Amino acid sequence: MSTAHLTINLHALAQNWRALDAKTKVETGAVVKADGYGLGAGPVSSALAEEGVRKFFVAVAEEGAAVREAVGPEPMVAVFSGHMEGDTDLLRDHDLTPLINSPQQYKRHMEALPDHSFGIQLDSGMNRLGLEAADWAALRSEALALNPVVVMSHLACADDPDHSMNQQQLQRFREMTDGVQVPRSLAATGGTMLGPEFHFEFCRPGIGLYGGMPFAGAKPVVTVDLPVVQVREVAVGETVGYGNTWTARRPSRIATVAAGYADGLHRAIGGGIDTFAGDQPCPVVGRISMDLITVDVTDLPYDPDRLRILNGHQTVDDLAEAAGTIGYEILTSMGSRYSRGYVE
Repeated sequence: MSTAHLTINLHALAQNWRALDAKTKVETGAVVKADGYGLGAGPVSSALAEEGVRKFFVAVAEEGAAVREAVGPEPMVAVFSGHMEGDTDLLRDHDLTPLINSPQQYKRHMEALPDHSFGIQLDSGMNRLGLEAADWAALRSEALALNPVVVMSHLACADDPDHSMNQQQLQRFREMTDGVQVPRSLAATGGTMLGPEFHFEFCRPGIGLYGGMPFAGAKPVVTVDLPVVQVREVAVGETVGYGNTWTARRPSRIATVAAGYADGLHRAIGGGIDTFAGDQPCPVVGRISMDLITVDVTDLPYDPDRLRILNGHQTVDDLAEAAGTIGYEILTSMGSRYSRGYVE
């Protein structure tokens, strides 16, 4: 094996969905945008559909086609970006539900696909996507008369349970949807964890399905194995990698593995992160480069053929913290060079 290998545990994915679903008394959908958070929209969506998911969410219409093929004709596949110019054929041909974000999108949808399903996305304070209060007030009666399949919004600070923005957005969403008779949705993973008042008619978790925070009880879904290209002896005082950032303080054995920041293992990760040979941690040393990472395997009694950087001991959030980013970015940055396998 000359490239790093992702193993995606679809059984763990399904367990995470069931655990999140059990935290509510309402329906639970699934966000599968960005190619199923980098893990493969087809296999991920198919596994979740088999588990009972009937509401799927993607970022753009192009992503929806793969999800529709995976889940079949029955579930809803909704598009966060709404009805963009040029989307009409994709929306119609793959039965995708645009989440309308502006008066312009509403007009486009009604002119191009007047009998096609749609949802409404409201801006409850995040100022990113959705109809603002004045635009919603102007369209509300007409739009609701056409039976949208959902009215939804998105929380800005749900990963911080004590943030005042959560209650502000909850109150604003309630005010904007008072009297609405169609299903409403406000909660992704973080909102699901905030409790019943945020759940409305259904929740739509994303990152928690894939093993990431803020769902602390998530089972790890991804393991990453890195093939060892070479093991070399390094004398006391010698340095390793670009910039001479690591110096051997003892006679050392350094393994070079085939992965790097081109594979989503960001250059900033570096110190404090381990790889693993079984349960034995082996620290990453020196700078991560585009295609290679160097690891201190001095304490191993043998030269390993591969080392694992993601497992039950070290999560996507551990890597993200070391890189100064979030688990979402680690997962979705794992690119095409990885070989992939799925466990069901």
